[in-house]
Amino acid sequence: MAGRAIRRALLSVSDKSGIAELGGALAARDIELVSTGGTARALREAGLEVRDVSKLTGFPEMMDGRVKTLHPKIHGGLLALRDNDAHRAAMEEHAIGAIDLVIVNLYPFEQTVAKGAQRSEIIENIDIGGPSMVRSAAKNHAFVTILTDPADYDAFIAELDAHAGETSEAFRIRMAGKAYARTAAYDAAIANWFAYGDAFTHPLGAEALGATPFTETMPLAFTRSDILRYGENPHQSAAIYLPQAPGAKGVAQAEQLQGKALSYNNLNDADAALELAAEFAGGEPAVVIVKHANPCGVAQGGSLLEAWESALQCDSVSAFGGIVAVNTELDGSTAEAIADIFTEVVIAPRVSEAARAVFARKKNLRLLECGALPDPRRGGFAMKTIAGGLLIQSRDDGHVEKSDLQIVSARAPTEQELADCLFAWTVARHVKSNAIVYAKDGATAGIGAGQMNRRDSARIAAIKAREAAQAHGWDEPRTIGSAVASDAFFPFADGLIAAAEAGASAVIQPGGSIRDDEVIAAANEAGLAMVFTGMRHFRH
Repeated sequence: MAGRAIRRALLSVSDKSGIAELGGALAARDIELVSTGGTARALREAGLEVRDVSKLTGFPEMMDGRVKTLHPKIHGGLLALRDNDAHRAAMEEHAIGAIDLVIVNLYPFEQTVAKGAQRSEIIENIDIGGPSMVRSAAKNHAFVTILTDPADYDAFIAELDAHAGETSEAFRIRMAGKAYARTAAYDAAIANWFAYGDAFTHPLGAEALGATPFTETMPLAFTRSDILRYGENPHQSAAIYLPQAPGAKGVAQAEQLQGKALSYNNLNDADAALELAAEFAGGEPAVVIVKHANPCGVAQGGSLLEAWESALQCDSVSAFGGIVAVNTELDGSTAEAIADIFTEVVIAPRVSEAARAVFARKKNLRLLECGALPDPRRGGFAMKTIAGGLLIQSRDDGHVEKSDLQIVSARAPTEQELADCLFAWTVARHVKSNAIVYAKDGATAGIGAGQMNRRDSARIAAIKAREAAQAHGWDEPRTIGSAVASDAFFPFADGLIAAAEAGASAVIQPGGSIRDDEVIAAANEAGLAMVFTGMRHFRH
């Protein structure tokens, strides 16, 4: 299909970035400018001649601007097939002039919701005429060019320069696809506000409006942030997308200060590390080391350096090539210690100048500064694709406090054992099931992840603790006198017995097994203190 010349352009934008410059470029090519309201004013203020839409349609803007472009002389000029005799005859009969270019971006609905505006203001920022023009122009891309993003203005001018004032079919198709993606995302934002905002806050009440977190249709809209080198494996392709609606900030929004481009696995592991580090926000300095999305060492200490040393001691073998996240500003001395081993990614809320200087010597190390830590108790959804469908659940934002614990053993835990239990429990909820975590004095002693039975996870974690003791020359592994956390109940006593054999003195688990009495009896026989949380934390 041949290129299409542009003789008339319709401009109606909310975001006026670059619109005066674009209008000037169009006017310089003798393209007639037709515009509305504030856009027309901006163009006139730039010294450009503009025809008001009301002059084109013969109808004034009315109803506070709600009705201005919804008119046959607009949509007829956009939708007419220029090579169709009947369409041309209709245009001539009704004095409809062709519109060759539409430049529209929509009312700032998403921004209006994000700033917490009143319902009436939100409703007024649902654009009707804009999406209608966008869809009409995009449908008729064989003849009409549509621009919905100021970022495309320069490419459009370059297109005109390259094709003697015309646009190519390829360019129009690309812009049409982008236009429909924009209206789809816009409609998704509106639908989501009605479903998850208005339905739960409207005076009529959630029940009357049928409010539910799982709507009959769930519109999802994400914007591509970057194309990655490859996915989980080199034969897989991958990209990272950001949610359209503002929400929690994390790895996806972090600033990369140095290093190679982040890979799919880097991002996945860094997210796992940061989410766990966020559990310790506002507390003592904490360090999390992650490998293959599982923690392999976690600790708190009087300083970040102390926390790093304790976390690394848990499993220094797995830490090689790992991801490190911290809960506070990364200082120079801790950076020096981290730099002593091969590390893929380091992420911190803030990175001191001294730490930056240290890592500058490690050119390939990816250093990220994330700002505020994500809220581990935030709501939202977790999603997983399955063959033929999508599983959606609420985020695991469950949390237990000391007051939530039920002591079920004959011996009550000491205050130190309770502290170790809660620390181990916090880590365990971030470990792939079946998860067993031993912890002592604010540091993990051994982590067993992803096993098909709980007994094996307990044994593997104990083996790692013994290996750590041998590597560091300790008299005994840190599992001696530790607390052990299990992400789900012990279905049999064997897993608990394995923990007792490793030297644990206290146990924290959800409870709820039909064999709880058997497990409690085993704990009492071994002299263990045991508490139930009443909450499970499977992670698959």
